[in-house]
Amino acid sequence: MAFPVLCEWFSSSGVSGDENHCLSGSGQGSSSSGGIIEFMPTASAAATSGRLLSLLSLLQVRRDWPGALLAGRLGVSERTVRRDVDRLRELGYPVKAIKGPEGGYRLEGGSQMPPLLFDEEQAVALAVALRIAVGTGAGIEEAAARALATVRQVMPARLRQRADLLEITPAGSPTQVGTDVLLALSSAIRATEEVRFDYASPSRVAESRPVRRVQPHHLVVRNGRWYLVGWDAARADWRIYRADRMELRVPNGPRFTPQKVPGGDVATFLAARFKGSATADVWPCRGAVILDLPVADVAPFAGDGVVEEVAPGRTRLLSGAWSWTALAAGLARFDAEIEVIGPPQLRAAFADLAARAARASGDRDRSPD
Repeated sequence: MAFPVLCEWFSSSGVSGDENHCLSGSGQGSSSSGGIIEFMPTASAAATSGRLLSLLSLLQVRRDWPGALLAGRLGVSERTVRRDVDRLRELGYPVKAIKGPEGGYRLEGGSQMPPLLFDEEQAVALAVALRIAVGTGAGIEEAAARALATVRQVMPARLRQRADLLEITPAGSPTQVGTDVLLALSSAIRATEEVRFDYASPSRVAESRPVRRVQPHHLVVRNGRWYLVGWDAARADWRIYRADRMELRVPNGPRFTPQKVPGGDVATFLAARFKGSATADVWPCRGAVILDLPVADVAPFAGDGVVEEVAPGRTRLLSGAWSWTALAAGLARFDAEIEVIGPPQLRAAFADLAARAARASGDRDRSPD
């Protein structure tokens, strides 16, 4: 069953008549004030309204439609199709006539937001997406919350219940990024134009920060933060920048030829870089140990490591980190006797860590030679 939704100020469309009378999702007349989402009629003008919705739906899924084909799909004459197209134009839809042997129609972008048509699944998906958008950190939280309230207000009760099944509680606050920054980066990616920006890196004082230049390829969200993945031609390497630390300069730089990130998948590439790996999504330093702890005490804190029981109260753990010292320090968190299986680099890292701990404690006599 179709779920027709119209997002438009019908009172300003200049269209009159019963065909344009709107009913709310509950079947009661609703206001046509700005921004209200309304339902097409289902009473006296049901046939005409249903045909208009069918025509609109067809125009939205295909770029060009020959008039004869539209008439055949709708089961009406081409004259009726022309009349219905005129009605859509009066409602604000930019439907353009196509010249040619067959003639036809095309729904194009306009200067205003025209009414939109959604089926039931799309309407629920829209409500869910708006609920998720509130926690993206993209600077659209207030607008998304208002849009969600507008959609929910006119949804039939059964659809509203489906949309409300998803309750989202953000774990922590996402890092806020200006919407203008995200839009500018997205525009540069689409236009394949180099971006110039100042970058607020914590490792540099403001006076020593050089202007960065990068060829933007992907804008990615990871763990509540927005990242730009781009190619630094001067360093001949891929770079990752936090969007919230970028202050863009205008104009953009020259155009460039896009290229694929290592491995061809940006999500895998980003995960690999955050693990300290150049390409593959694996830790560059991986080692195995046996802990004098039961599996139940190790598994909850093993992260992406592999846990295996070797004996009652003893657990084998294969784990990884971006450095051998970091891996040794992470394993020491278990506060239990540790037997290193390998490799030798992990044993050396434990020895180095023990020496550091001895120096930190002030007991230099226990520091290994």
